[in-house]
Order: sequence, then structure tokens, then C-alpha cells
Amino acid sequence: YTRVVISLSGDAKFSHRLLKEDPKIEKPRRLYIDINRASLSPSLKQPIPINDGLLKMARAGQYSKAVVRVVLDIESIEDYKVFPLAEPFRIVVDVTGKKRLAVSGQRSAKEEIPTIAPPPAKPSLAQQLGLKIKRIVVDAGHGGKDSGAVGKNGLKEKDVVLKIAKGLQETLSKETGAEIVMTRDDDTFIPLEERTAIANTKEADIFISVHANASFNRKASGVETYFLNLTSDETAIRLAARENAVSTKKMSDLQFILNDLMKTAKTNESSRLAAVVQESLVSTLRAKYSDVRGNGVKGAPFYVLVGTHMPSILVEVSFISNSREEVRLSENAYIHEIISGITHGIKGYVKEMEIALE
Repeated sequence: YTRVVISLSGDAKFSHRLLKEDPKIEKPRRLYIDINRASLSPSLKQPIPINDGLLKMARAGQYSKAVVRVVLDIESIEDYKVFPLAEPFRIVVDVTGKKRLAVSGQRSAKEEIPTIAPPPAKPSLAQQLGLKIKRIVVDAGHGGKDSGAVGKNGLKEKDVVLKIAKGLQETLSKETGAEIVMTRDDDTFIPLEERTAIANTKEADIFISVHANASFNRKASGVETYFLNLTSDETAIRLAARENAVSTKKMSDLQFILNDLMKTAKTNESSRLAAVVQESLVSTLRAKYSDVRGNGVKGAPFYVLVGTHMPSILVEVSFISNSREEVRLSENAYIHEIISGITHGIKGYVKEMEIALE
């Protein structure tokens, strides 16, 4: 997976096209983006070599008086997506595929892979493949101009979840030994699509997004954990709509989103991760707060989970719209228990992943 970002000084219309390889003029497969009413910045140094097995290089030229053409020379890609982001305006190009790598020596790639006998119990596909958890991306929801939900006493979701995420950064690193990557570690606004891109670019093994819930029903309370899926649950639909409100996605992205929802293996693994984290979080909180409700594991179409290449979940740690839970979310003791519950859940999932190696 590779992301190329074209920065512009303002909003602009653009078009794109994928061209086949042309041996006659010694041109590789290439993807070009034509940007209307644009001119090249004098500070743009190019061509920009990439050579990552997917793309060879990026280059740009003044195609006509009013059009700048950006060209990506392709090494080996299977799919691509081009979409705009605002504030500041930029055009994002995501390409995916299998890297074309040079192979030397006598051993084949097949001979390099050790065979491992499966355990008697039927493990998940990820376990069967002997996959390990080496990098975890922790996403603190909202941030900057997007405060998220706000409690009756003024507590902001963006502040609560950042405190939880920072705590998870420390405890997960210590308890799992994995590298922890934060999508944000301060009060910064990051578009939902870029959060996903961070996880993919860093080649994360787990993506966890932390949020605080809200409802028009002030009595609604409890903890729930989500994975990416379709749903007929009206409450989950409303929640997804609220969390997705800041997305820049358009109707043209619908097919891409639906395709992602159909990736069964990743969905199953995300569901398993969500179940482990939900159970751990609820049991940890109930040890000191006996009235905490466990609302279960649910599937919902959250944009922040769309397009991730790894098991991904979204945790709603409590209802900031509930007066009792808003007070608790402002207390360090309660935040500590949330961090502890999520950490133990992920640690348990990491241990489960090692079952295929025992």
C-alpha cells in the first residue's frame, strides 16, 4: 500500500486515468491526474523517486496553460483510489497490490516459509498463518475543531479520549511489547480517512479507535465495542451517522465501502478482537463500578474503520451524555480502569494469536 498526496493552494477540479504500458515509446503503466486551473509551484522538486515495488516515481508537468498533469509511473499495482481532502485542499492517491521484488540466490520464496502443524482446536485464519502482533495503532477520536460529543457539564469527548489513548500508548507498549503508533497525541484535527491511512502506511497489526458515546436519551449508559459491518440496529446506525459526520467521503465512494464490508476474514478477526476487548473492559470496570452496563459487541459502518488492512475496532468507553458517566469520565480513577480494561483485552488477544505456535 502506498499513498501519494498532492498539495494544492485551493480547491480544484481534477480527473484521472490509468494508462496501459506502451513498449513502443518505452513507457510503463502509469496513472495520471489532471488538475484544472493550476500551475506548478516553483518549489516543487521532481521527479520524486518512490521505487517501493508498487510505484517507480511521481512527476508533474504543465500539460497545458491551465492544466497540471501529475504522473505516477507504475511498477506493479492491482487497484487504486483517488479522492480529495479539504482544509488544506489536497488530492490523495492510494495504490495497493503485491510488490514486485527482485529475487536472488537458490532458495525460492516457498522454501523460506516454515511449515507449522496446526493445534487440535480450530484456530482463526490469522492464527493458522502464525501472524504476530508487532505494531498497534491507537486512534484518539475527534480532535481540533471537531470536539466530538459534549457532556451537560461541558466535558468534551476529544479531551477524554486523548487522555485514554495516551494511557494506552504507555500500557500497551509495556504489556504487549508491541510498537504503539498514535494517530494524534495532541489536540489536532485529523480527517477520518487519514487515520486509516496512518494505520495502513505503518503496516499496523491492530487498529483501535477510542470514543465516548452520546445519546438523546440521557439515561443511556454503558460500554460497547464495534467492528466494521452492516447493521439494522437503529441505535448503531444513528451512532455511526454521528461519528461519520466529519468524513469527506462522497456517494462515489459507496462501492469501495461496500467492498470493504464484504472482506469476511478481516471482519471475523475484528469481531473476535472486539469481543475480547469488550469483555475485558466491562469486567474491569465492574470490579469497582458495579452498575456499569455491558452493551455488547456490534457491527456498524464506521468510516474510520473502512479501508484498514488489519483487524480494527472502535470502542465507545461510556456515555458522555449521561450525567453519572460524564462525571466518571472526568475522574482519573475511572479513566485508569478504562485503560486497564482495554489493555488487558488486547493483551489477551495477542496471547490468543500465539496459540498456533504452541
